[in-house]
Amino acid sequence: MQKISQDTWLQKDRAAPESYAGGQTFIGITENNFTDPDYQNYGLLEQILSPANLNRAFKKVRNNKGSAGVDKMDVESLQDYLITNKELLIQSILEGKYRPNPVRRVHIPKANSKNKRSLGIPSVVDRVIQQAMAQVLSPTFEKQFSPQSYGFRPNRSAHKAVKQCQAFITAGYKYAVDMDLEKFFDTVSQSKLIEVLSRTIKDGRVVSLIHKYLRAGVMERGRLKSSKRGVPQGGPLSPLLSNIILNELDQELHRRGHRFVRYADDLVILCKSKRSAQRSLRNIIPFIENKLYLKVNQEKTAVGYISRIKFLGYGFYKRKEGCRLRAHPSSITRMRKRIKELTNRSNGWGNEHRKQELRQYIRGWVNYFKLADMKTLMPRIDEWYRRRLRMIIWKQWKRIRTRFSNLLKLGLSKSKVREFANTRKGYWHIASSPILNRTITTERLAKAGYTFFTDCYRKVRVN
Repeated sequence: MQKISQDTWLQKDRAAPESYAGGQTFIGITENNFTDPDYQNYGLLEQILSPANLNRAFKKVRNNKGSAGVDKMDVESLQDYLITNKELLIQSILEGKYRPNPVRRVHIPKANSKNKRSLGIPSVVDRVIQQAMAQVLSPTFEKQFSPQSYGFRPNRSAHKAVKQCQAFITAGYKYAVDMDLEKFFDTVSQSKLIEVLSRTIKDGRVVSLIHKYLRAGVMERGRLKSSKRGVPQGGPLSPLLSNIILNELDQELHRRGHRFVRYADDLVILCKSKRSAQRSLRNIIPFIENKLYLKVNQEKTAVGYISRIKFLGYGFYKRKEGCRLRAHPSSITRMRKRIKELTNRSNGWGNEHRKQELRQYIRGWVNYFKLADMKTLMPRIDEWYRRRLRMIIWKQWKRIRTRFSNLLKLGLSKSKVREFANTRKGYWHIASSPILNRTITTERLAKAGYTFFTDCYRKVRVN
């Protein structure tokens, strides 16, 4: 263990210089004035535990908020805890005595599946330590990562991954291996991951600390379960660790000369013919299963023409000018299902709350799929969506007297109002009637504060 310079940090009762104007954080360095220490005389663990790095990690965890772990400490209590226990915490890590808490297991439903995704929520203190490690380790491993890897990396995104896939298809790679790694985060071999980490991380204390996090266990329904396999999905360190182990696959694909795009555990290998795609799949499976000890889901892994695959929610189709993008049908189905939930006429929401939820979802969905060709799709979706809004409004005008009054205000003649206000037809049927289309118009719905897909798409469309 390398010695810690006592005259530079870890001093008790140290105060920040008076000239600093920012607010204090738990480690004693101001919020707005970080000074990175000279790391040349420190080991890697000392870099991770340096005041500047810990403060950045603390602020990141605090800003991200999130749920409490097994110790039930929330983010609001984190600063007070660290102010009191910072030196004991740092010393225990340096001496190798620190033991991470088990992660709290929660399950969230997967899209288009009855299965659920398992998330492991670390305690807020462990999140700070993991974030501090990720901040120091990421720049080192970034130099090793493939340019075809886009998930959980700085200045990279799902949009860039989709565009790279589009470029390969335009260049003539029309057949794809749509690879599915079965329960990737739950099946990562920890011994293989530690082996890969040890090639780059020469400070054994850091490798040991990461191993402790991997083996910390899982608390589910009050019972502690061991975690001999897998990387808990949900902590700040897990995206980096997943990229480190999958970088082995990336480098193997590069050695074999493949065109591929990977975003986290979503992988597409692109080939010029169906036979070469089938051969690529057949040859890469032994490496994945026998060298990386991961499992390929044979049922979901498929070889096909690019129009039949889905990647990050997008679909692809060929035109004379090259490959074009679309929102995959399953993504549209999922979106319609969500809109139905938000426009459920029996959910008890007030109009303002519903408008806010719809605004956030529609803007987010359109921003994600802005690369897709949806010029004709968006008006069709809006037509269906407006019908659902009219159905809600008609139900809110429950009483005949209320319907009569509101239809008059909207400019309908008295004879028509009297006839329509007394109708016994169902809400969904009435919502598509010419009467409501003429009175509850698109302009009036927009003026009332409702957001529409077409309007958002026109603002963000990328040609």
